Amino acid sequence: MQLNYWAPHVTVAAIIQRENKFLLVEEQVNGEHVVNQPAGHLENNESFLDAVVRETLEETRWDFIPKYISGIYRWMHENGETYLRVCFVGDVIKENKDKELDSGIERASWLTEDEIRSHTNLRSPLVIKSI
Repeated sequence: MQLNYWAPHVTVAAIIQRENKFLLVEEQVNGEHVVNQPAGHLENNESFLDAVVRETLEETRWDFIPKYISGIYRWMHENGETYLRVCFVGDVIKENKDKELDSGIERASWLTEDEIRSHTNLRSPLVIKSI
């Protein structure tokens, strides 16, 4: 008997604002340049807090201190895959300039909300929705 089992991709994202700018990453995804919050998949046996701290460090070089969950979002990609995203608001406290960025990440950037809204290449609609 074949089971019909559905499971979303579970991801975390960091919402970090300083001086009216948000910390975002510019990355290559499937050959396309996109903008996203520091974000990524929850790994096996990893807590949500550990995941968002790890992803932020890997993608931006910044140590992140999560303060609270700002939202839990469900989004279906045009390819039919569903993502469940838990967003954490917090602060960054130290940039580890000697650390290499994660594969595919081109750079971390501080952008205003208007600059983010003007981008036509956001990784998903959740980038703006979560801000």
